[in-house]
Amino acid sequence: MDIKGRRHADEHGSAIAWVESPLQLLCVIEAHHAGLLGAVTRVVPRAGLPALRLTRRALSSLDLPAGLTFEEPAGRMPKPGRTWAVGDAFSGRVQFALVTANPGRTVLVDDGLATIHLLELLSQRRPLLRARVKAGIGRAVLGATAGFRLRGNRLTVFTALPVPDDLAHAVRNTGTRLVRHDFAWLRSQPCEQPPSERTVVLGTSLVRNGLIHRDYYLDWLQSIGEPLGYYPHRREDPRDLERIAGIPGVNVHEAGVPVEITLRDLQPHQQVLSLPSTAVTSLRVLLSARGVSVETVKVPDDWWTDAAPPDLRTHLQLFAHDDAGDPAVHDDAPGSALDPGSVDPGATPESVDPGATPDPGSVDPGATPDPGSVDPGATPDPGKVPS
Repeated sequence: MDIKGRRHADEHGSAIAWVESPLQLLCVIEAHHAGLLGAVTRVVPRAGLPALRLTRRALSSLDLPAGLTFEEPAGRMPKPGRTWAVGDAFSGRVQFALVTANPGRTVLVDDGLATIHLLELLSQRRPLLRARVKAGIGRAVLGATAGFRLRGNRLTVFTALPVPDDLAHAVRNTGTRLVRHDFAWLRSQPCEQPPSERTVVLGTSLVRNGLIHRDYYLDWLQSIGEPLGYYPHRREDPRDLERIAGIPGVNVHEAGVPVEITLRDLQPHQQVLSLPSTAVTSLRVLLSARGVSVETVKVPDDWWTDAAPPDLRTHLQLFAHDDAGDPAVHDDAPGSALDPGSVDPGATPESVDPGATPDPGSVDPGATPDPGSVDPGATPDPGKVPS
């Protein structure tokens, strides 16, 4: 952490962070490391979430930033302090706390692609409601009041996602501080042994959520025809994983810990394939300097089911390329952004030089038998886009 970041932390005193997902937990650590929270940050995980427990165990073996402590998981959200860090600003409990406790400073960390939807609502001064969810009057009033409080609470949004230039400008015009980061703390940590397979495929929850056809997805995995390291999404159906594990050459790894942690030591001769998702963006940030190719696959039209509305499909495909955001969006705060570039959508994975800095783009699985990929994206909550 630089001196400026530590000065920010000392001025903020102590902070309380409420985390409900592995990504939120990782990003809270990064925010503390960047000096955006406090000299002391207490992290309270939500109880009853196995993925959070596994992630906390994995992180505890690393060199955590000074002043950051994990508290015991809790079923109730702690009262916000002088500085409050949360990830899901669409949560009713979070919004109720904003309205009743009114913390002095709020830092929002990434909670999947829903972060972009949140930025859109904040910039448009609209109620904070999940996408594609019909809310009653009471819920709409709560969302509107919570949005008003957020914009007035010296709000900072801490994200690794590519934010489109016009959206970033609109968000800053509300008085919100937008800080891009590149997982500086995680990149500084000792690395684990990477998987031995050349190609890594990220799992997806799109099948279980009924958004893409199961058979098309499984047939595509089988058609790849080379050894694969398959990292399941934590919400994948165990029955689907059994079928995937039965495909010759596919090694299904344990699920639970974020792929940002488990795959951070991939080598230049390896590649990651995935559908558009937050994991794609964060892995590009983590692995681009190592020369690892992180590619996305455009979902063919016939893969989608009737349950996937056009706006959801468009939103997901937006993040197939990493050219949607301004690589310099960071205001005056610690943090930076990387610009991995883009890949020719017509190229196959073999056409990408593994020794070069990866240019993530998209691969059409209908145009080549080589892996495209699918990612830990969608969530059973219809109001949240894949994370």
